[in-house]
Amino acid sequence: MQVKFVFHILSMVIFGTAITAILPLLADAISGQHEWVVFAVSAAAMGFFGGACLLATHDGRSKGISLRTAFLLTGLSWLVLPLFAALPFLDLGLSYADAIFEATSGITTTGSTVIKGLDELPPGILLWRSILQWIGGIGILVMAVVLLPFMRIGGAQLFRTESSDTSEKVEPRWSILMSNILLVYLFLTVLCGIIFWLLGMTAFDAICHAMATISTGGYSTHDASFGFFDSNALQWTATIFMLSGAVPFYVYIKAARGNTKALISDSQVRVLVLLLVVVSVAMAVWLSRHNHVSFGDALTLTFFNVTSVVTTTGFASVDYTLWGTGAVGAFLILTFVGGCSGSTSGAIKIYRFQVLAQVISAHIKRLTSPHRVVPTHFNGRPLPDDVAISVLAFLTMFVATIALCTVALTFMDLDLITAYSASVTAITNVGPGLGPVVGPAGNFSSLPDGAKLLLAFAMILGRLEIFTILVIFDRGFWTD
Repeated sequence: MQVKFVFHILSMVIFGTAITAILPLLADAISGQHEWVVFAVSAAAMGFFGGACLLATHDGRSKGISLRTAFLLTGLSWLVLPLFAALPFLDLGLSYADAIFEATSGITTTGSTVIKGLDELPPGILLWRSILQWIGGIGILVMAVVLLPFMRIGGAQLFRTESSDTSEKVEPRWSILMSNILLVYLFLTVLCGIIFWLLGMTAFDAICHAMATISTGGYSTHDASFGFFDSNALQWTATIFMLSGAVPFYVYIKAARGNTKALISDSQVRVLVLLLVVVSVAMAVWLSRHNHVSFGDALTLTFFNVTSVVTTTGFASVDYTLWGTGAVGAFLILTFVGGCSGSTSGAIKIYRFQVLAQVISAHIKRLTSPHRVVPTHFNGRPLPDDVAISVLAFLTMFVATIALCTVALTFMDLDLITAYSASVTAITNVGPGLGPVVGPAGNFSSLPDGAKLLLAFAMILGRLEIFTILVIFDRGFWTD
């Protein structure tokens, strides 16, 4: 296994993070905040460690990446990076466990937080939180489009034809593909930030919220999250851009290359949009009747918050748990859904539900006709047998991970609602949970350090599709 190569790439990631820390350093220095020193020290520490490891692991030879190397590099990147990205948060008086939780939540684009009083924080730390989410978003895109189909995890091999197959590929080389993904990601972020600014946000708020929106991360610069702005226009704009982050990025590249029907022809996108429209309109009708809200305002509230949860962004314009038990139940179910494969969103994702529906339908038909051949398709192509197995294996481990995490949290004296919803929101990378402790109006700061570290690990498990981490703990991974 190419262990030295793995640590060389990890060193590059850490060194790159050190360079990135210069941006919040400048933000604090320009605004006259003394906290710029914290970022200077943190950047120096990360730069020294990353640079030293770079020199120690450099051998000057170009290497191809094997399957085992891909697993090890992907898993270690998300496990190691939060340990360094947490350093600037220590200046807020947080424990190292709190700092790791905050950094992990950012990098995995979860959006859960242990920090209170966001409105009074210096700009550097707020910008750092947004940058971590933005970096995590592009990292997830690269993994989802380039690596996961190669690893054949959770049915992701279904999308190899979109990223690497020679018969119908977006780009012939993965390096060009990643460059184009980055360009699309940058374009959407800049466009979102400009529109936010034109609609009334300060330039700083617009930059931070644009990064959090496109990455479907959900970190805000205010304790009230998106509710701080009290603007329907901003909520509708955010809704559109949250959806844009949850759409497969390869369809943007196809559309830019002349395939104007790429967005509407993708079955994932159609199902996602239909789900958001049906659920949001239904909840708007219910909200307007039961909570005495005008239907127009209800539509704004439901579209924004439903889209936020389904795309796993985690913004909140209101505390939707106050809408009634029916709304709480609906949002709990929506937490599991997620956006499309090849996007920045987390959770189960649309395509797995589509595959599962076909598997169930085929099984029902075979109950009465055991020898019947039932063809299954996805996006107009036959569905390979190993895709169904991968999806079922992923869903089994997904549920089991939530169950184990919930039980572990209850042994740390968390009530069942808090333990369960915190587990769900961590593994699905949504952000807010349910109840007064970790709900949309709550905060994770009161949880014990052990619970925060467990949830941080759960965020990474969910973000990396579970098996990317579990395979590293398999003895055969190291010995075969």
